[in-house]
Amino acid sequence: MLVLTQLATIALHKLREKSMPELKISISEAAHKTLLALVDSSGDTLPTVLDKAIENYRRYVFLVQANEAFAALRKNETLWQEEISERQTWEQTLADGVEG
Repeated sequence: MLVLTQLATIALHKLREKSMPELKISISEAAHKTLLALVDSSGDTLPTVLDKAIENYRRYVFLVQANEAFAALRKNETLWQEEISERQTWEQTLADGVEG
C-alpha cells in the first residue's frame, strides 16, 4: 500500500509540474550547483526546492522589515510610550479570568 501511495504522490507531482507554465530565469553557476545539490540531498523536485527557497526568502524579508519598523517605533519616544501603554492594557486582559 505504501508503494502505491508513493507512486500516486510522484504521479501527482509530475502532473502539477507539467501543468505549470514554463518560465526561464538566469541564475549564477554557483546558485545552479547549490540548487542541484539541494534537489539531490532533499529528494524534492527542482520546482519544489525553488518554491521553498522563495517562500523562506519572503519570510526573511518580512521579518527584516518588521524589525526595521520596530526599531523606528522605539526611536520615536511618543509612539513608543503609546505602544507600551497599549501593551499594558492588553496585559490586564490576561488577569480577567477568561480562558483562551
